[in-house]
Amino acid sequence: MAIETRKKRPPSLIGSFRATSVAVVLLGILVGTVIVACVGKNPANLFKAIWQSFVGQYNRGMGRWSFSPLGNTLTYAIPYVLCGLSMGFANRVGMFNIGAEGQYMMGMLAAHAVAVCVPSFPGQWLLCIAFAIVAGAIWGGIVGVLKARFKISEVVATIMLNYIALYLYRLVALYILPEGISNKTYQTAPLATGSLLRGIGISVRNGVVVLGDFQLNIGFVFMLIAVVAFWFIMEKTRLGFSLRATGFNKEAARCSGINDTSAISTAMAISGAFAGLAGACVLLGSLRFGRIIQSQDNYGFMGIAVALVGNSKALGTLIAGILFGALRSAYSLMQFMNIPREVVNIIEGLIVIFIALRSGLEIVKAYRAKQLLKKEAR
Repeated sequence: MAIETRKKRPPSLIGSFRATSVAVVLLGILVGTVIVACVGKNPANLFKAIWQSFVGQYNRGMGRWSFSPLGNTLTYAIPYVLCGLSMGFANRVGMFNIGAEGQYMMGMLAAHAVAVCVPSFPGQWLLCIAFAIVAGAIWGGIVGVLKARFKISEVVATIMLNYIALYLYRLVALYILPEGISNKTYQTAPLATGSLLRGIGISVRNGVVVLGDFQLNIGFVFMLIAVVAFWFIMEKTRLGFSLRATGFNKEAARCSGINDTSAISTAMAISGAFAGLAGACVLLGSLRFGRIIQSQDNYGFMGIAVALVGNSKALGTLIAGILFGALRSAYSLMQFMNIPREVVNIIEGLIVIFIALRSGLEIVKAYRAKQLLKKEAR
C-alpha cells in the first residue's frame, strides 16, 4: 500500500511580513523604554502615556472619563494613514514615492485657495476637498509622466517637487491669497465657515455615552473611505491587476498587453490624490485660518514609515497610521508624566531603522526556506 505523503507548504510571506512589522514596532518601543530608564525616569509612564492615547483617561476634576487623548490619536492618524496610502499605492506598482509631502502641500494649497477666495456656502468643504484631491493627483501625475515617458527617477523628481511645492505655497500665500491681520503671525485670511470640517466626538458622563468631548473631524470618515478605495482598486479591479502586474515585472506586464506607461502615470496620480486629501483634512479640520508654512510638516515623510510598517496594504497602513498617531498623541501626555518628549521621536526613528533592516531579514528567511525545500526534495 502506498503511503500518502503531504508536503509542507513554504512559509507565508504575508504572514512573515506581518510578524516582522509587529516585531520592529515592539523593538522600537523596547529600546525607547531603555532610554527612558537610562535618563533616570520611570519607564512605566511611557507605557501609560501610550495606553491613554488609545483608551483615554479619567478626568477627576470633571468626574468623567475623557476620550480626548483618543481623539488626538485618531486626528493625528488621518494624515499619517492618507500619506501612508500614497506611499503604499505607488510601492505596489514598483515606484518609490517620497513626494507625498509635496502632494500633501499642493492639496492643502488648493483647499486653502478655495476656502479663502470663494464666499462661504453650505457644503463648501466638499469643493475644497475635491480641489485638493485634483491638485495632489496632478502633482503626483507629473512624476508618473516623467518616469514613464522620460525615464527620470521618481526619487529625484519627487524630492525636487517637494521643495517646489513648499516655496510655491509660500509665494501664493504671501502675495496672491488675501492677507491676514499681519504676515508676522504667518496667518492668511480666515477660512470660510462653510469650508471647515465638522467635528465629532464622544465622552462618558455618569455611565452614559454622549457627544462632544474630543476634537475629531469628519476627515476621519474620508480617511476610512480612502482605505476602502485603496483596497478595492488594488485588489478587486482590472486597473489594480494591471498596476500590480507592472509592479511585479514591468517587462512581463508589457508582453501581456498591459500599458506600463499608463499604469505608472495612473498609479502616481492616484497616489498623489491620497496625499492631497491629507492636506485638505489637516487644513480644514485643524485650523480656522490659512497659514504661511515655514517648513515641511513631515506627514509625507512619516507616511513612508507608515506604509513600510503596514506592508503597503490597506488594512496594515490603517493600523500603522493609528499606531503612529498614538505615539504623537502620547507626545503631549508625557510632559505631565515627567518623561522626555523627545523619546517619541527616537521611537519613531528606531521603527524606521528596524523596518529598513527588514529587507535583510527577509533575504535570510527566503534563503532558509529555499534550503528547506531542497532538503524535502531529496
